[in-house]
Amino acid sequence: MGKKGKEKNTLNKAKHTKLMNRKKNKLKKEIETRKERLKEIVTKHLEQQKAQEKENDNK
Repeated sequence: MGKKGKEKNTLNKAKHTKLMNRKKNKLKKEIETRKERLKEIVTKHLEQQKAQEKENDNK
C-alpha cells in the first residue's frame, strides 16, 4: 500500500538539486573564462613574438 499524507523530503531534494545545478554552472563558467583568458594571453604573446621577429629581421 502507498503512503498516506505528505510526501517526505521533496522540498529538501528540490533545494539540493537547485543548489547543485548552480554549483555545476558556476564551475562551467569558470572553466570557460579560464580558457578564454588563456587564449587571449597566447594570442597576445604570439603577436609580440611576431613583432619582435620583424624588428630583428629589419636590423
